[in-house]
Amino acid sequence: MDSVEDLFEGIVMSEERFHGEGYEEGFAEGHHVGELEGKQYGANYGARAGSELGCYLGFASTWKHLLSSGSDDRHSKKIKTLDSLIRMIQTFSFDDPTNDKLQQEMAMIRGKMKQICSMLNTQPDFKMSNDGAGLSF
Repeated sequence: MDSVEDLFEGIVMSEERFHGEGYEEGFAEGHHVGELEGKQYGANYGARAGSELGCYLGFASTWKHLLSSGSDDRHSKKIKTLDSLIRMIQTFSFDDPTNDKLQQEMAMIRGKMKQICSMLNTQPDFKMSNDGAGLSF
């Protein structure tokens, strides 16, 4: 009789056993797919942020060079603000994706860029597309 009870218990418990195995397989597959999607998203976001900061750095360096060649006192505030933006970009933590202030620093850099554009009376248009990034006026 004991073997008959074990046989029926195996049949009754099979649903729970298969449910548990299915859950484990699904969880492992979901974890793997989620990790791949996360890496892809991180690489895409990092490339866009790098392109944006590179454009800002090039913009600021060019304007600093142009304003320094004139060497006029009225340009000193603009040059100091450009230096500030360049310093902010150079000290940006590119290699620490766990930095909890990453978005804050990007917002501060964007704000400084807007301030500079206002001072220089320019309207940049940073666009990210499939054929590359660009900064136009």
